[in-house]
Amino acid sequence: MRIEDYALVGDMQSAALIGRNGSIDWLCLPRFDSPACFAALLGDENNGSWRIGPVGGPPATRRRYRGDTLILESEWDAPGGTVRLIDFMPARHPHPDVVRIVEGVRGTVDVETVIRVRFDYGRIVPWVRRIDGHLHAVGGPDSSWLHSPVPLHGEDYAHHAVFTVREGDRLPFVFTWHPSHEPMPPMIDPEEQLAQTEAMWIEWASRCTYQGPWREAVMRSLITLKALTYAPTGGIVAAPTTSLPEDIGGVRNWDYRYCWLRDATMTLDALIGSGYLQEAADWRAWLLRAIAGRARDLQIMYGVAGERRLPEMEVDWLPGYEGSRPVRIGNGAVHQLQLDVYGEVLNSLYLSRESGLGADDRAWSIQRQLMDYVEKHWDEPDEGLWEVRGPRRHFVHSKVMCWVAADRAIAYVERFGRKGPVERWRALRERIHADVCAKGYDPERNTFTQSYGSRELDAALLLIPLVGFLPPDDPRVIGTIAAVERELMQDGFILRYPVHEGDNLDGLPGGEGAFLACSFWLAEAMALTGRRKEAVELFERLLSLRNDVGLLAEEYDPKAGRMVGNFPQAFSHVPLIRTAQALSRTVPSAALACGAADRRP
Repeated sequence: MRIEDYALVGDMQSAALIGRNGSIDWLCLPRFDSPACFAALLGDENNGSWRIGPVGGPPATRRRYRGDTLILESEWDAPGGTVRLIDFMPARHPHPDVVRIVEGVRGTVDVETVIRVRFDYGRIVPWVRRIDGHLHAVGGPDSSWLHSPVPLHGEDYAHHAVFTVREGDRLPFVFTWHPSHEPMPPMIDPEEQLAQTEAMWIEWASRCTYQGPWREAVMRSLITLKALTYAPTGGIVAAPTTSLPEDIGGVRNWDYRYCWLRDATMTLDALIGSGYLQEAADWRAWLLRAIAGRARDLQIMYGVAGERRLPEMEVDWLPGYEGSRPVRIGNGAVHQLQLDVYGEVLNSLYLSRESGLGADDRAWSIQRQLMDYVEKHWDEPDEGLWEVRGPRRHFVHSKVMCWVAADRAIAYVERFGRKGPVERWRALRERIHADVCAKGYDPERNTFTQSYGSRELDAALLLIPLVGFLPPDDPRVIGTIAAVERELMQDGFILRYPVHEGDNLDGLPGGEGAFLACSFWLAEAMALTGRRKEAVELFERLLSLRNDVGLLAEEYDPKAGRMVGNFPQAFSHVPLIRTAQALSRTVPSAALACGAADRRP
């Protein structure tokens, strides 16, 4: 199936991808970054999958989320009637459960289920036995149970059943994971958990403060971002998947099941702007634990509990999504220098405090340490926002975000009465600003450039007015937006940077899709610069790319007309929310996420 054929269910500790045909093709347990027990997404059904649907495996006639929840409902209209499949993951009790309820809506339908549990990313075929009518699978450290009134029989290392569903029937299946050395977990009541899960999501959604014309899209994006939060720690993953390709059949296949500081801070900004302050408190606590120690040891990403070692390896037994190899586990970019992260973190901590989060002495101490690092290293080259795996450069966006770090630190002192070398920071802010305008701006073309000395552009330049480095009506901002539209727009979408076959910024062969975040940035920049009609048109076109349940991947391939990259992607849903807020005037029309723009030199 195409990437957009999947939907997401989760319990804020892990998540499952469920296809239109009713098959769970991706599920990592017990955490987002744990080995998958269903990995057909990156291989085939023999790498682990669990399908429930009418005999023959047709795609669902329609599907939807039940209101403002993460409860998925898929319906099939068959010759004899209509059947509905309800999928969700309830809160932990204490182990993860996946609940699937088959409901007869009309007439009678013959339904089939086939489950193939494969632990360790599809490599381990478990030992399965029947105990008191329940299926128990064991493979190394992993164990699972399947509870259902429907009897299943074993065949070809899988378990099958065909059963007739009549109007009014409700037949539950409950899949539970736990460590193999532990006894069987307590069984849950699926109907009771359905009611509790629905009530939980409805209560959470009711706190959303956004009431603009795009509320449905914003609410679905907010729910998706919440689903990507690891509840025990407050960490926020970039996506629940690994190795979904940016280019079908290519090698840009990365593991996104970790907490990028940049993605997490942007996610947090969107949540705060929509009224979710508790998430800010949880994330700040996670951040302080994760980066505790020396500021110079700051990483761009961490594990969901703050782990620092995320070694990258290739999983050679999986063929990859549509043959896109290699499949990677872990992420080698963890040790890169990306100076923009310092600005993202300081901006997010400032916004959290400004939005009402209580003071924290330790948080300010760490902010001081981060500023000490920025003072000493802002003028060094780095790998930048796009995590280039080649020579470091003086990326303009990285320098701008170092300016943001200084700007927000100054604002923190002025607004909240904290002590710090504010005069020194003001001088630093002026020095960075002057340096960027002198070395990162091309006066001949009236545009900022990707890096010092380069003539190429970068979609991240669209963030210059959004973070308050320059006001939206500055001629250099107007010129940069125009240049990005002229040079980076392809088939109506914005590329993150120019792609040259065999000579790309990341040093890898092949092409890639259009990063959806970049096109959202353009729409937001258009809104800030008074081009509202064009902004709305672009925004509506981007919204039309969402799949039938409102989800977006990292990129979109306009030539193939399909999504590419990891899915669903926080980095796509965050700018959707921000752009809707900008167009709805629910935030100041000056720089979004910029509480200190009026204090810049």
